[in-house]
Amino acid sequence: MNIYVGNLPFADYGDITSAAVITDRDTGQSRGFGFIELSDQALAGDAIGKLNGYDWDGRQLTVSEARPRR
Repeated sequence: MNIYVGNLPFADYGDITSAAVITDRDTGQSRGFGFIELSDQALAGDAIGKLNGYDWDGRQLTVSEARPRR
């Protein structure tokens, strides 16, 4: 399952099969979000439920299932 993570960093929930931090094309700096793919769909759902809205060092995480690109 591929899930969207906003306001990185992200806590580890199960085996991560891939991860990508999205960067600005011009500057190469992080845009503040990325995508993490977890091997276990149930753990991914658990991560979404527990981490969406979680306060991480004064920043509220945004965690949801990633939507396909158009």
